[in-house]
Amino acid sequence: MSIAAINEQLLRAIGVGVALVDIRTGSIRYANDTFGEWFGPMEGGEKLPELIAGPGIFEAVKTLDTADTFTTEVSFKRRRRSMTVAIEGNRALDQAEDLAVLVCQNISRIKELESMIDSYAMMVERNTHEIRREKEHVEKLLLNMMPRTAYEEYKSFGVVAPRLFSDVTVLTLSFSNFETIVAEHDPAVIVSELNDVYTAFDRIGEQFGCERVRTTGDSYFAVSGVPDPVLDHAGSVANAALRFLRYIEQRNTSHPISWVATIGVASGTVIGSVVGVQKYIYDVFGPAVSAADLVRASARDMQAVVHPSTAGQLDERFAVEASGASEGYGILHEVGTVSDAAR
Repeated sequence: MSIAAINEQLLRAIGVGVALVDIRTGSIRYANDTFGEWFGPMEGGEKLPELIAGPGIFEAVKTLDTADTFTTEVSFKRRRRSMTVAIEGNRALDQAEDLAVLVCQNISRIKELESMIDSYAMMVERNTHEIRREKEHVEKLLLNMMPRTAYEEYKSFGVVAPRLFSDVTVLTLSFSNFETIVAEHDPAVIVSELNDVYTAFDRIGEQFGCERVRTTGDSYFAVSGVPDPVLDHAGSVANAALRFLRYIEQRNTSHPISWVATIGVASGTVIGSVVGVQKYIYDVFGPAVSAADLVRASARDMQAVVHPSTAGQLDERFAVEASGASEGYGILHEVGTVSDAAR
């Protein structure tokens, strides 16, 4: 067997497609079985532009007039299967004819794997984004239920240790005739009204250094000095209490429901902790809370009554008028003007 015959058998046996192509005309001079299997049987006279799908293949072959090599890829369907073939073209060493040697490799599986990797990477990125968004959502919910310092402690250790706060001021607010209002209005209206009112209270409290602890329908409970200390906690709560009443009075002039509130303010000691196992809530309770509830019970409509524990800490910005309900209880009034930042 001649060397040429042996080489031809080797070309037929290997798993790559090989073809000799006339650079000037695109005529195929020789193609092995693999090339013919991929691009069609060779019957003689075939031309590369007609045989291989995809624009630019013959143009790439023509570049071998001046270049030594080129690489490209073509994708097509063969027997209802999609294939991608990488083609490397080199100018033949025989200078007698302008021939290109095309070596073709089936990279369909590689492309499928690349596509799978890309799809997996996109899925991981999407899932990571979803996890990050869910984490932010959970964090936002938890921050609505507890102060940030308590949340950071819970995130780090899984628990929030109960703490005693000895220098705080508490505000409790309750709406009068709440049951009657609920009975006379649609539930959606009640919820919308309370949402507006309590959101305004939150903004006012934040401006004066108070933090809402919880709401229970007709009541609002806030504190200054928990969990972070506030130097003038009594003045902060007193300012917030007066601003709450002023806001309600102004709001009642333009809304269908006229809210009437009573406020109690007291200073002293409280305990702050996360309560609950499955449904978490950061709660504050103790002597100052009980005292605030007591003085609020003695308040008349649209009054803020302060406990002696708070009255003694207020400066000249505030006046405390004896309420007559109990010794030491006083009705809170504002002297001068409060900062326009809270308006």
